[in-house]
Amino acid sequence: MLGLASRKTWTFMLGTFLAIWAMQDALTVLVPSIASAAQQPDENPAPAADAPSPAQAAPPPAASEESKPKQQSLLAFFFNALGIRYTVAFLVLSFTFVAFLVMNILGLRRDAVCPRHLAEAFEANLNEKRFQEAFDLAKNDESMLGQMLAAGMQNLQQGYDKALEAMAQVGEDENMKLEHRLSFLSLVGSIAPMVGLLGTVDGMVQSFMVIAASDTQPKPSKLAEGISMALITTLVGLVLAIPAIIAFNLMKNRLSRLVMETGQTSSNLMARFETMNKK
Repeated sequence: MLGLASRKTWTFMLGTFLAIWAMQDALTVLVPSIASAAQQPDENPAPAADAPSPAQAAPPPAASEESKPKQQSLLAFFFNALGIRYTVAFLVLSFTFVAFLVMNILGLRRDAVCPRHLAEAFEANLNEKRFQEAFDLAKNDESMLGQMLAAGMQNLQQGYDKALEAMAQVGEDENMKLEHRLSFLSLVGSIAPMVGLLGTVDGMVQSFMVIAASDTQPKPSKLAEGISMALITTLVGLVLAIPAIIAFNLMKNRLSRLVMETGQTSSNLMARFETMNKK
């Protein structure tokens, strides 16, 4: 008797559970259709049998594939974050930096400022008293040392002091040309982080505009567009500015050493004309 009673109890509980589960599914299907019918009344309502089943109402399997994050390369991510405006701006700064870096590297070579072979050949001509050959050698050389020696010898007829003044003037002019070319590296080092800062402010403004225009919580992807622009522009600006500032300071020190060496070499080579002028 107890076994029969317990079997009836389990049967009753199982039947009750199945009935509740069936009622829940029915409510899940019928309540949305009733609500939509109440919002949009129709003269010829569709029969209840045409209501979509749970299997039909379920999203297609492709939705799960679309929900997966899209993989993109780092270059594509940077380009999308920067946009066409900042991409063009940073490309112009990059090409300018590379061009002036190469120009300064070539212009600050020892052979381009104070070539030793010129000093040795000029001194050899002076030792043999071939002053015209020494003048022609210096005049035809485009280095700073050559231009200074040519200016000094050209003004020797007016006195040794006038020759030194002419050499100093030419040295200042050549030094100014090299410093002017070198200053473009400093300019790139100053402009690049400012462009990055402009992109930072621009990206943050875009993110706050998304927040201000949304009545509900905005999508993180929309906010990420402005934030990514702010971060990537700052990153690229610093990546350009740091090498430019380092190169400018290193080359400025090299220019100072070469100019000092050129002045000493030219003074030593022209010093013998001082004794000749006194005689």
